[in-house]
Amino acid sequence: MCGIAGFCNFHMNFREESARWFSVLQTMNQCQHHRGPDENGVFLSRSCGLAHTRLSILDLKCGKQPMTRQIGNHRASIAYNGEIYNMPTLRQELMREGAVFETTCDTEVILIGYLLHGIEYVSRLNGIFAFAIFDETIQRLFLFRDRLGVKPLFYTLFNNTLIFSSELKGILCFPQFKAQLDREGLCEIFGLGPAKTYGKGVFKDIDELLPGHYLAYYGSGFSTTCYWSLESYPHEDDWNQTVEKTRYLVTDAIKLQMLSDVPICTFLSGGVDSSLVTAVCSSELQKQGRKLDTYSFDFKDNDKNFKANSFQPSQDRPWVDKMIAFCRTNHQYLECNNTELYSYLFEAVDARDLPCMADVEASMLYFCKRVAANHKVTLTGECADEIFGGYPWFHKKECFDADCFPWSMDFSPRTMLLKDSVLSALPIEEYAHEAYLHTLSEVPVLDGESKEEKRRREISYLNIKWFMQTLLDRMDRTSMHAGLEARVPYADHRIVEYLWNVPWHMKCKDGVVKGLLRASAEGLLPGEVLYRRKSPYPKTYDPAYENLLRTEIVTVLSDTRSPLRELVDLSKVLDFISRPSDYGRPFYGQLMAGPQLLAYLLQINYWLKKYQVELLL
Repeated sequence: MCGIAGFCNFHMNFREESARWFSVLQTMNQCQHHRGPDENGVFLSRSCGLAHTRLSILDLKCGKQPMTRQIGNHRASIAYNGEIYNMPTLRQELMREGAVFETTCDTEVILIGYLLHGIEYVSRLNGIFAFAIFDETIQRLFLFRDRLGVKPLFYTLFNNTLIFSSELKGILCFPQFKAQLDREGLCEIFGLGPAKTYGKGVFKDIDELLPGHYLAYYGSGFSTTCYWSLESYPHEDDWNQTVEKTRYLVTDAIKLQMLSDVPICTFLSGGVDSSLVTAVCSSELQKQGRKLDTYSFDFKDNDKNFKANSFQPSQDRPWVDKMIAFCRTNHQYLECNNTELYSYLFEAVDARDLPCMADVEASMLYFCKRVAANHKVTLTGECADEIFGGYPWFHKKECFDADCFPWSMDFSPRTMLLKDSVLSALPIEEYAHEAYLHTLSEVPVLDGESKEEKRRREISYLNIKWFMQTLLDRMDRTSMHAGLEARVPYADHRIVEYLWNVPWHMKCKDGVVKGLLRASAEGLLPGEVLYRRKSPYPKTYDPAYENLLRTEIVTVLSDTRSPLRELVDLSKVLDFISRPSDYGRPFYGQLMAGPQLLAYLLQINYWLKKYQVELLL
């Protein structure tokens, strides 16, 4: 896993000032060093520069990038971030076509595949990826992103130069490009955050390459093409066939994603999603006489402050213990205290380049850093809830019927602390609702489907395009900021394609949440773990942490130099923090309630200051 960046302008000759442009590429690498601390490289031609930082996972000695290859008169170079899980199969196919390889890494497979088959070769890749290919022969730059958007890729056209980077910070390194936030960006932060509209970079003039798309830049402009999207069609498998196929797809995805030349580990919460990933990985390693390393996360003394609610009915530790005994793993329990959690609030912004999921993201960054001390690769249970229908908004009538994003039904916390002048200048709620309606307009319909099943598709599509993307972004930035590659087997596009058309009465058979996933895992997990009631990622309930946030937000807003003062009303904040917190009424997802709102505001202040963001109100 790696970081990529670069620029292209077919009307310039970068080699005339090669020292300057090599320096720009090296700066782009330096700012993304965390994504690839093992190695880095740059490539500069007359019209294009590529930068790459490498986290060595496959072919540790020979996989250096950027990489250039030539077949006949066709010459191209690549900067690639990702893993191609069907790489061994693709490599054999290309070798049968006469391809000669110099390495055993997937980077070369992609590049040779492109040289022999062109841009459509991307459709053969099963994996997580974002990569740039500069075709020297035809003078084109191509950017590609994986189907579900697991790996990030941002770009902008600035003074006729196309600039791209794995992370926003890479683009902000380009000479004379400034971090600006206009009204649309402010609506993103306050109306949708910590989510963001897919395809947008929040900063003015920065876009995100959409999942399942590629971009072609040809000097006078660029075009984007969709190479993959969800399609709706009738599900024809019966229950037993559906269970069998689901079991195959899930277990095959997990096994494929164990591909690595370095030891792997898994995150283990004791829930069905991560437990299934752990059980399959452990079983495969035991066949080789090896034990799996696993990690679980919680907050120091959380057992003393935990309060069960409808969102978080139980703690993870007892369930983790059951899985350790069942799989016989080498396990480490990791804990984060209040001081560490607070400090990581701001490093999480550095990782995401945006205000993010507050302590939910800060704690994940802390834990990833702890895991990265011992491992480079981990497999996680992310995305199962979005694909199999595990979240409350798939089941609760008030969420199901809501004409808004079902994870953000309480809009008042988003606006109640803002200055009246800001509220009058920004159509925050209208912006969010338009984003919601636009997404619904994209849902691939199936003729003859009932009104209820149509709504099921809408909820599923919203989750895949929005909530899942937010969590994938969290997972990528926190893990890669720590130099850890986090893989997400449930986001295998084959699983997503198949489950998209499985009717709800099978996904939630007999009213059992994620009943299909559980049925497909029969015999692979202990029964009590298999049917454990969903409990999300842990959060802290320590009142000392909340008091720390209250003190800090008052300190920040009392400082006349704080950029947050331009947006937030101090008197409204003082009134808000004088009231008891309601942990059972989150404003985003299941975990972000009152304390997380304060943390999110503190992140916004830090972000505006650290990135020297110019507000264009």
